[in-house]
Amino acid sequence: MEPRISIITIATDDLDRAVRFYEGMGLTRHAGITEGVAFFQTGGAILGLFPRQSAEEDSGVTFGKAPSAVYLAYNTRSDAEVDAVLAMAERAGGRIVKPAGRAFWGGWYGYFADADGHIWEVAHNPAFPIAEDGSISLPG
Repeated sequence: MEPRISIITIATDDLDRAVRFYEGMGLTRHAGITEGVAFFQTGGAILGLFPRQSAEEDSGVTFGKAPSAVYLAYNTRSDAEVDAVLAMAERAGGRIVKPAGRAFWGGWYGYFADADGHIWEVAHNPAFPIAEDGSISLPG
């Protein structure tokens, strides 16, 4: 297996609401694949939205109503960008679950929940360089 993640799919209770939320976060929905699913190109990976019932039928796994223990992270290039992304999430219909603050590791971070309650961390970690194309690297 190559060291990469291709698609991150979020099971949603309301596909249209979830699409509005992520479009409100500045993502652009792929116009060519729209029947019962939504895809957003995010740098080297794709974010997918799939109705919870369809995801359960497709995987053969029954999900609980609560979001999973997995959470997603968005790293920024500055502390100020953390604050801006958290504000954008709130305007788009998300909920701030932990306001931005100083991390024990020296960075600046906070958390929001998307329209379905899925958790995202937003962090500025100066030790994790972000290239011009948005790709992130572990420190050398």
